[in-house]
Amino acid sequence: MSRLWRLWKILFVFTKYRLDSLIPLQHLPPGLRVLLWIAPWRLSPVPSNLSRGARLRLALEALGPIFIKFGQILSTRPDLVPEDIVQELKRLQDKVPPFPEDQAIALIEAQLGQSVEQLFAEFSSTPLASASIAQVHTAKLHNGKDVVVKVVRPKIEHTIERDLQLLETMARLAVAYSADARRLKPMEIVDDYRHTIYGELNLKIEASNATQLRRNFAGSDYLYIPEVYWDYTRPKVMVSERIYGIPVANIEELRAQGTNMKLLAERGVEIFFTQVFRDSFFHADMHPGNIFVSREHPESPQYIGIDCGIVGSLTDEDQHYLAMNLLAFFNQDYYQVAQLHVDSGWVPATTKVHDLAAAIRSVCEPIFEKPLAEISFGQVLIQLFSTARRFNMEVQPQLVLLQKTLLNIEGLGRQLYPQLDLWSTAKPYLERWVRDRFGPKAALQELKRQLPTWIEKAPKMPGLIHGALTRINHMDENQQQLQREIVALRQALEYQNQQKRHHILASLMGVGGLFVWWQAVALGIPDIIGISISALGLLWILLKA
Repeated sequence: MSRLWRLWKILFVFTKYRLDSLIPLQHLPPGLRVLLWIAPWRLSPVPSNLSRGARLRLALEALGPIFIKFGQILSTRPDLVPEDIVQELKRLQDKVPPFPEDQAIALIEAQLGQSVEQLFAEFSSTPLASASIAQVHTAKLHNGKDVVVKVVRPKIEHTIERDLQLLETMARLAVAYSADARRLKPMEIVDDYRHTIYGELNLKIEASNATQLRRNFAGSDYLYIPEVYWDYTRPKVMVSERIYGIPVANIEELRAQGTNMKLLAERGVEIFFTQVFRDSFFHADMHPGNIFVSREHPESPQYIGIDCGIVGSLTDEDQHYLAMNLLAFFNQDYYQVAQLHVDSGWVPATTKVHDLAAAIRSVCEPIFEKPLAEISFGQVLIQLFSTARRFNMEVQPQLVLLQKTLLNIEGLGRQLYPQLDLWSTAKPYLERWVRDRFGPKAALQELKRQLPTWIEKAPKMPGLIHGALTRINHMDENQQQLQREIVALRQALEYQNQQKRHHILASLMGVGGLFVWWQAVALGIPDIIGISISALGLLWILLKA
């Protein structure tokens, strides 16, 4: 009932703000188009005092954190979303309505065990920023350091859990009734999102993520991560260094200080690929509300990253296949792209590689004919996924965060420098990574790393080999014995099933005979027919017993 109530509320908000007016009806199937035309909410007028972007933003705010996150992603995609809607959705990045200051202070004091006066030399009760999961207050420690205090919204877990349950129900229905939905693995994606969103609710996890990212980029001119003050950090409260940068979405201010916008956009791409391929630990919530630019050295700009609640990582195998896929894609080697999809298990092993390569080529060749400044990687991905549906390509849940982050990075880069050439920026980095990872130097380093272990185990190798061969022989003998037992068990089960079938048939004959005999008595027909059938059934039971 709670899920039905939540679904009703979503539909109520949808109709209140007339979000159906944002749907391009001309692109819908005729049946769905007719249903939307005759829907009862069309009798209510579209709010004339609100723009379409404002209506969408207010609806997402009313529906809670999960929907606000969706709006944040859309706000970074001006190539996919109209500009007027993007400008409204940008307010979801750090201008979500805050919760009352007395609740924030009470939560801080409960978590840290002291009053705010004892904890801080100064504390501002007015939030500096407010987002979907938490809000931030400024403060000063008694040692004079300026800090920010992040506080999780009270009782937010209930809202999130309710929405997650609704998503699970919708995913389960999709899996049950749509083969195409099963290919997209909606249940796995919802499970991954549950893990991610609950990680955001624990600020100690965010603090540890920030500490790891800070360590990975220590001394870097490209990215700075603020310091976390662990003595003041708890699951619902986190205190960290306050930074004074320019919000990355404030393009006019960045240009006014003489920022090298081209270099800034390219460094954003390189930071992303460094996190993914060098560290396998990447910030996965890179919307503009979480990114600032240092005011120092505008000719060599440095990013400042905050809000590290969502991070992602890849296995060595995923890193390798992803890098090789991207390189083959950049080189327009579509057969290699198709073969890698088969080798990695992203499409069934029975897929005809040449057919898949031809389908990928049909999508990519027209795009490569355009100037690089006009190519959107996000649009390429959408078209590729649509094409891959014909080959039963399954969505890889471990790559969903990466895909979302890559789309965010490209959207951000194009806002900073519309002529951003994402591919030519990424290609040299990937070529260098592959060379460093699999070249002679890397092989030599791996040999040096493994050599002490090999030397230590060398004297034991004859005994280990002998033991392994002995176990293999025993396994063969055990396997043969197991196969014999399986055959005997299968025969026993078949005999039991046959006996059951005989008993059931005999019982039916006996019951049928009694029924015929009863009808014969009622109609005055000789009893011999029913008695004969009953006797046959009883005789069969005795013979098979």
